[in-house]
Amino acid sequence: MSSNKKYWKSVGELNQDNSSVVEALKHKEFVEEIPVDEFLGDKKTLETSSTTRRDFLKYVGFSTAAASLAACEGPVIKSIPYVVQPEQIIPGVANYYATAIANGFDFASILVKTREGRPIKIENNDLAETNGAANARVQASVLDLYDSLRVAGPKKDGEDISWDDFEAEIAQKLAVLKNNGEEIVLLTQTLASPSTSKLISEFKEAFGNVRHVVYDAISESTALDAFQNVYGERTLANYDFSKASTIISIGADFLGDWQGGGFSVGYAKGRIPKDGKMSRHIQFESNMTLSGANADKRVPLTPSQQKIALAKLYGKITGQSVSGTLPSHLEEAVDKAASEISKAGSNAVVVTGIKDVNAQTVVLEINKAIASKAFDAETLLKVRQGDDKAVAKLIEDMKSGTVGAVLMNGVNPLYTLPNASDFAEGLEKTELTVAFSLKEDETAS
Repeated sequence: MSSNKKYWKSVGELNQDNSSVVEALKHKEFVEEIPVDEFLGDKKTLETSSTTRRDFLKYVGFSTAAASLAACEGPVIKSIPYVVQPEQIIPGVANYYATAIANGFDFASILVKTREGRPIKIENNDLAETNGAANARVQASVLDLYDSLRVAGPKKDGEDISWDDFEAEIAQKLAVLKNNGEEIVLLTQTLASPSTSKLISEFKEAFGNVRHVVYDAISESTALDAFQNVYGERTLANYDFSKASTIISIGADFLGDWQGGGFSVGYAKGRIPKDGKMSRHIQFESNMTLSGANADKRVPLTPSQQKIALAKLYGKITGQSVSGTLPSHLEEAVDKAASEISKAGSNAVVVTGIKDVNAQTVVLEINKAIASKAFDAETLLKVRQGDDKAVAKLIEDMKSGTVGAVLMNGVNPLYTLPNASDFAEGLEKTELTVAFSLKEDETAS
């Protein structure tokens, strides 16, 4: 459909003014001539010039490059030689140091590559008997050493204070709390250092009424409780997937961060075909995970169906009757998984990531019933020691005002706790709160 609307560019055009100015502007975009002759010369000079287009572009390119180089001149850095050179340091030759990383989330035995005292790369420690593989986060953790946002010193209410003032004030307040019989709580991440554990023991002896609560942002509290109920010690079982010919996982991303990670090396060994055979992996899960993406068969199901599937798997292996219903295709998948476990016998293993004590207990009983070679209840893992019940009890006590001081190390509960508002309310009712952190996170600030 055509439009009858008419638009005018000026008042003169609207009034149909046929003056020479209006006509000139109507057919001319620029009011003034572009002064080309001023920087290229006049027309006659250009026509008779022997300079080719190629030469002109070379001149322009050279001047642009020269201007860029002049603008990119870097600062002068002076190197000062050693007065007394350390015997173990040779300029240009890297040194390697065997150490371990335990930041409350990743635990690994590593090699740190250094040049003249500066760590520049983290590598796997192949000689370590346990946790010799470093994941991507561990590899990248070397950047934390050069983070300009790290806290440079102690702060009080957002203001910098000296270490002497900080230590004197904390010591004075802790002494008052001790004399008044008020409780002091240490809220820490999972600690892997025997030296740190010894310091905590000495701190408890010095101040008496001290409670140590371990909190993991990624909690494995239900798995820890289940293992304690079955084997009497609150720790995690170890798994060597290289010894398993059949792997059944129900909601456990063991190639990711499940129970601290570190299982990918053993899994990879079992996936290498030998004599025409390799391990078979069946994954039951709700969301796509790294383990599910690598499985031979992935069975999607809802979180509520995971518990029923695990219970039915346990019933089929042990011959017990289990209640609960599943869709026909899931029933068939569970039957096939149980059949493969029975066929593999002790070469099978079952794992789960369901956050439920009963579900974790069922998995322990299944692996015990089939005498799984991949399941190790003796070489224990202590990479997760957090106690959800203890954390919940601490928050209740803080809100009731019965806690005198909370000293936090390596945790950020105001960010990671689901009930962070309750924790914040408890902090306001606590006389002394101290956060030991590398950065000014939500809790430290």
